[in-house]
Amino acid sequence: MAGHSKWANIQHRKGRQDKLRAKVFSKLSKEITIAAKMGDPDPEKNPRLRMAVKEAKGQSMPKDNIERAIKKAIGGEGEDYEEIRYEGYGPNGVAVIVEAMTDNRNRTASTVRSTFTKNGGNLGETGSVGFMFERKGEVIYPASVGDADTVMMAAIEAGAEDVESSEDGHVIYCADTDLNDVSTALEAELGESESTKLIWRPVTTTEMDLENMEKLMKLVDALEEDDDVQRVTTNFEASDEVMAQL
Repeated sequence: MAGHSKWANIQHRKGRQDKLRAKVFSKLSKEITIAAKMGDPDPEKNPRLRMAVKEAKGQSMPKDNIERAIKKAIGGEGEDYEEIRYEGYGPNGVAVIVEAMTDNRNRTASTVRSTFTKNGGNLGETGSVGFMFERKGEVIYPASVGDADTVMMAAIEAGAEDVESSEDGHVIYCADTDLNDVSTALEAELGESESTKLIWRPVTTTEMDLENMEKLMKLVDALEEDDDVQRVTTNFEASDEVMAQL
């Protein structure tokens, strides 16, 4: 997401992290179960599962929860879920991608559509905003792992494509198909990451003023409240002045 670290900072400032944690764990568990179901239940032999486990650890999810999610897959649970992507527009025409995992396509589509409508947006057809994003691998490290040059060198050696460093930390991007290899190489050099996952990275962004950013936050919050929704991405861009007022 454009403004990824800015968005994380808003959530932190608004004290939403604790409230979200249980829901985040639930969504991570679902991803682990599905990944284990679709491939080998051993993370070392299943790149998608390895990424899911890595992301769960990065979110401080207890080891017991992770193991329980894998056991669910081995026990035959979670087989009815399907992955669906919804695309639409939010306030000021900002692009929104919603990734869902559901056992009831009609229920999820209905909820997502009404959430867009109630919050000043509208659900579009598949592909209506997807062209504004690229599928990329994203690895996030805290600022404490080293300065920008150190991280840049490690990223180049690991085969990454781009690095954005700021006082909030380092965000490393790579081709979606290289995420497993790049994150493994980075881990050997920089240690455990804060987050490792596939994302939709905006190639064009929409500038947002304060009023529209507040509306967008309400829309994203409402979408993330839905248990079927795994992740929400937007292509917002906002000035530091706007972000400071949120």
